[in-house]
Formats: sequence, structure tokens, C-alpha cells
Amino acid sequence: MRFRSTALAAITALTLSAWIPAATAQADEGSATRPGDIVASAPSAFHPLPGQPTNTKAWKIHYRSTTADGAPNTVSGTVIVPQDGRTGPRPLVTYAVGTVGMGDSCAPSNNLPYGTAMEANLIQQLTLRGWAVVVTDYEGLGTPGVHTYTVGPSAGHAMLDAARAATRLPEAGLPADTPVGIMGYSQGGQAAGWAAELQGSYAPELKVKGTATGGVPADLMKVAAFNNGSYGSGLIFMAAAGQDAAFPELKLDSYLNPAGRILVSGMKENCVAIDAIAGSFKRISDLTTRDPLAQPDWQARLNQSRLGRTAPAAPVYQYHALGDELIPYGVGRQLRSDWCAKGANLEFDTIWLGEHVSGVITHSLEAGNWLADRFAGRPTHPNC
Repeated sequence: MRFRSTALAAITALTLSAWIPAATAQADEGSATRPGDIVASAPSAFHPLPGQPTNTKAWKIHYRSTTADGAPNTVSGTVIVPQDGRTGPRPLVTYAVGTVGMGDSCAPSNNLPYGTAMEANLIQQLTLRGWAVVVTDYEGLGTPGVHTYTVGPSAGHAMLDAARAATRLPEAGLPADTPVGIMGYSQGGQAAGWAAELQGSYAPELKVKGTATGGVPADLMKVAAFNNGSYGSGLIFMAAAGQDAAFPELKLDSYLNPAGRILVSGMKENCVAIDAIAGSFKRISDLTTRDPLAQPDWQARLNQSRLGRTAPAAPVYQYHALGDELIPYGVGRQLRSDWCAKGANLEFDTIWLGEHVSGVITHSLEAGNWLADRFAGRPTHPNC
């Protein structure tokens, strides 16, 4: 069913710390050998606001996935299934949230049960359509280790394996041939873009019908240059910490001065509201003894996360705000050009009014309606 109502109220900008009991249904970890296999699961809950009912069942899961360099890892997430009496198959959306921070308390699975997750109202728009949703926590967010923030291949693997895990969770009742949609904005848009590019080779068995991705930081070098010294500069240092977590040979600490070490250490423990304020209006030169982004090894790793080299196998709806103050509109347009040049089935939509954060809210219904058309088998309207 298509939604024709207006967008829901703006979501809260502050993620509160929360704790959730450890998973109680343990699988034999040695038997969880395939990407997407369940390592552990436990009943959870889904509340967009504290105590708000949703007529859903939810489970926190730990599942096998793959790092950017191809090694096995374990990622956590949340599976949400509407309890609407539907007995036949239902679509599944694998959903990636925008930046929430790097501390484990920021993980969606630690906030969805308490109504403190930042995009829960947007996720509820999907469950109200009767769709199941699985929300990845990403590598290192809610699991041991530092969150690999902005490492595109890792995030793409985590999204695709979350969809696999949801279909392998018996309680969810989702068969292996469940139609799948991919959805995310900002950091989630990068993850969704990578999931779309990787799906044909990494998870070809998934019945992906389309990807809705917005505000995509497709080129991290350009995004860093744009934010250096601005109020979005904290994202640069979070991204540096995330890349260093994935690739320790980068040795971020060797580039940081004492103030930089203090800032980055704090970012690894906190959520985005604190991290963004602490890192705002700082230049890379303020916190380093030399610029890591000028080094060939750093440039190579950041370019490893650049999108646009592979056409997604399934159709894509990409949207970007003209006035985006964090992810330049030109970066989104370049991704569109790159995907179109590769032959992608792509529909691009410019958000003419608004900025980065408002874009995910005002276009959530359009993105959901686009996915609904894909699940219904309606024709696409590419505009390359």
C-alpha cells in the first residue's frame, strides 16, 4: 500500500545511552560459518518513542559478516517483524542508519527497544506498510572493537548479511526467497550504496528488488576537503578513526598531536551529538603533526570506499539535497554520473529545499513509495 500522508515529525538529534541484555539464544559459533549465519539471538523490542507501541516483534541478533579486507567478523543488529496477521510472504528492508556515533551505547540495537534510536520513526513508516526490517549495527558498533565508521565495503557486507540473517532467524518467518529492499541515508546511504554494488557478487541469492539511498558520501576525500574547518569537521576525525580501526597499518595515532589524541579517544566512546560538537570548526592541521590525508596509503584506503565503480544489479533511487551542508551535492551528482555510465537503472531526485538532516525526513515517504513500486513489480523510471 502506498503512503500519501505527510512526513512524520523530525526525529530527535540526541541518542541516549541504553543497555540491553546479552543475547540468550546461542548458536554454536563454530557452526556459524557462512556470512549471514546467526551466532546468537534474543527477544528485543521496537519503540519509536519511549513506550510507544508498534504491534511488532523484534529480536537482537549477532551474525557472521565480512570485514573490508575479507576476514570473517561478527556484527549485531535488530530484526523487526509486524504482527499484523499477515500469513503470506512479506518484503524485507535491510536498513542502515545515518551517523549515530562510535560508542557502543550508540548502536541502534541498544536504543530501538527504548525509543531512543534516532531514525526509529522512519523505520516505523516501513513496518506500518507490513514490511519486515533488519537494522544493522555495523562492524564494531555494539560489538568488540572500534566501529569502522565510513569503511564502505564493511558496511555493505554488514547490510547484505543482515538480510541473510533475518531470513535465517526461524522466529521471523521470512523465507530465503523473501523480496529485499536496501535503504539508508548519509552514513547509511554509503552503506546502502555499497550493499547495492556488492550484492551481485557477494550475495547474489538475495532477491533484491531495489535500493533507496540518499545523502551519499560517495567520495570521502572530497567530503573531507569540504568539511575541513567547518562545523562538520568532527566527521573527518570520526572517519579517520573508523578507517584506522579497519586498517591498523594506517597508524592514525602517529599523526595526531596531544589535542588530536584526546579528541579521537573521546569520539570512540561517545555518540554523535557530543562528537559533532567536540570536533566542530577544527582543521586537520589543528590536531595533527602532519596531514594523513596527504599520504598515499591513506588516500588509497579512502579511495577503496569510493562508490561508482560498479553498477548495482538492481534498480536504484538516489536522492540528495541541493543545499546539503555536510555531503556536497556535487558528490551525489558525480555518483549518479558514475553509476549511469556503468549502465545502472537509476532514478535521481534533487531535494530542492532543505539541507542534510531534513533530507532524510522529507524524502522518507518518497523513498518508501519507490521501494513499494519495486516490491509490486511496477516499471522503473530511470533518468540517466
